[in-house]
Amino acid sequence: MVTEEGVVAIDAPPTLGENMLAAIEDVTDQPVTHVIYSHWHADHIGAASVFGPDVEIVAHRITKELLERFPDPKRPLPTRTFDDEPVLEVGGVSLQLSYKGENHCPGNIFIYAPQQKVLTAVDIVSPGSVTFMHCDASQNISGWYEAQSQILEYDFDYFVGGHHMHYGTYEQVKLCVEYFADVLEGATAAVERFSRSDALADIVTGTGWDRIFVGTENWISSMTNYTTRHVLEKETSDGRLWWERLAGATTQTKYHAYTVLESIRLERPRPDYRLRGENPAVFLT
Repeated sequence: MVTEEGVVAIDAPPTLGENMLAAIEDVTDQPVTHVIYSHWHADHIGAASVFGPDVEIVAHRITKELLERFPDPKRPLPTRTFDDEPVLEVGGVSLQLSYKGENHCPGNIFIYAPQQKVLTAVDIVSPGSVTFMHCDASQNISGWYEAQSQILEYDFDYFVGGHHMHYGTYEQVKLCVEYFADVLEGATAAVERFSRSDALADIVTGTGWDRIFVGTENWISSMTNYTTRHVLEKETSDGRLWWERLAGATTQTKYHAYTVLESIRLERPRPDYRLRGENPAVFLT
């Protein structure tokens, strides 16, 4: 963002490195005065040192704490931190920063330019594709799904997701959200079918108690395969299949399926639990 006082940069991926500087120099002679860290991961800010020692680095407090805990000279420590929703004013330009809780990782923030109607939210959705495997290696999948809904609450014309060098429109973001809703739908159905205690007994113990981890793999694979098939064979909102609409659907869906299944098991409310007695009622494991 070019302002009257200098340039505000968001992140500095090492895959771009000094080409970030070259791109900025193509459009302005102004120096970079501020750098905003979306979050602490090296694939997004691992070249932040290229901006030199004099820039002001803005990040969420948690991001600074993580960088202090795991120091990296290529990722200089933030010089200004926040906890809630400040507005960064630089040279007549306003950027609204917001931390809505852990999603992709702790400290991952939303950055919104209201005048330009541009929203940056990194590692939540990647317009044009289904994101990298395992929901972009996200840590809190329930929070990650919540962040998708939070993105759609903004009034934006352009969305920057941090990967694939492809900005998105509001409609393209909605498409990604629709895809992951189908993943959750399929995973929920898979848990209800394969994680019933009566079904699980046959899957897990059918291979023999001495091969219990083989049975466990069969159980997880059954749910993952069911979810993947549900997503890839489902007719989408415009009548096409997902592989016809989003890049990576055929290769990445099985990884997303596994991750969302695990989030259902670990993060979401359990409808019941095992009751005492020799022949307890069926429950979801």
